[in-house]
Amino acid sequence: MKRHAWKQWLVGVGAAGLLSACSSVPLHGNPITSDRKQPPASFFEVDWWTPLVEPVAWEYAPREFAAPAVDPDSGNIIALTRDGFVRAVAPGGKVVWNFKTGNRFSAGALVHEGIAYVPGGDGVLYALDARKGDLKWKYEAGEPLATTPVLSDALLLVASESDTLFAVDIQTGKWVWQYRRDPPSGFTIHGVSTPTLKDGTVYIGFADGFVVALDAQGGTAKWEKSLAGGATEFLDVDTPPVVDDAGRLYVASYQGGLYALSAETGDMEWSSAVAGLTSLMARGEIVFAVGDGRVDAYLAETGRILWSHSLGERAGRAPVLARGMLLVPNQRSLLFMDPRTGQSRLAWDPGEGISAAPGMDGSTAYVLSNNGFLYALHLRGGGG
Repeated sequence: MKRHAWKQWLVGVGAAGLLSACSSVPLHGNPITSDRKQPPASFFEVDWWTPLVEPVAWEYAPREFAAPAVDPDSGNIIALTRDGFVRAVAPGGKVVWNFKTGNRFSAGALVHEGIAYVPGGDGVLYALDARKGDLKWKYEAGEPLATTPVLSDALLLVASESDTLFAVDIQTGKWVWQYRRDPPSGFTIHGVSTPTLKDGTVYIGFADGFVVALDAQGGTAKWEKSLAGGATEFLDVDTPPVVDDAGRLYVASYQGGLYALSAETGDMEWSSAVAGLTSLMARGEIVFAVGDGRVDAYLAETGRILWSHSLGERAGRAPVLARGMLLVPNQRSLLFMDPRTGQSRLAWDPGEGISAAPGMDGSTAYVLSNNGFLYALHLRGGGG
């Protein structure tokens, strides 16, 4: 790829409405409960908000990890919270139905053709009517489910905290196949790789340091590759694998760093020895990597680092690119970053921070804060 091509992509992102450089990063807060100043309207406006989770006495550092999902048919926002409830919230903030499960959630729902597929921390995959909340079917996996389900033709793919990938019939909830790896003997980190589907192949990482390519229909392995690099603990490959149009597969090992592999064979094309990465996203010819204390941007073709932004002692989570801004939850707040330079323009903390990725619907970002409030942000993309 020519050098000017990724520069053209970055200029295109900038045209979507990023700010020029700022000398400091203000921390903004809740429109009702915080004394902090409110975010400038050039970035976003809070259209509405609603509390979902009742406060619990003596609860220390609450966390919400499930990204909200939107049903395009009804407009309902499907929110999964730490109290084990699935809630549908109508535009405007009214809760229209709720459904109780047996445990908290680690990942958000998939909404497809009016059905919300919910990965339960209680080990159950639920299919719920997104408009009314009626249970269509459930599949009892018996292991806490920890990834947003992925659609593969007539199958749903969802992974558990115990390193099992389940394939379930989307119409009936019946088991079709599963692929499992034994957990390593050493220490691991909290997190599970979300499967990625491309051209009939499922790519997924595991806690033993392997990334595996599977046939989507039968679950048989096409290839597997260890990214452990001789390490004996914290081997986890928890990033969602990313496949680009050039046939490269990007994946990161917590201990070993970032890798670009051939999606067809698993052969390595390049690597970058940056430990602690837990989430990846590719846009155009840029790979964004987020993890413990950092957010990076790499040139996809060569792995050359374009910029790196320090998060200090905070751990970044799954990023979202919207309205020309890179949105990165870092537990304490939601960062609004310039994807061209890595500079943080704004940090927004509505109370107890933000851990879950925003759910996007056009120019609206639905944000679930760690204290269980759901916010609808109308993004403007920044201004001068």
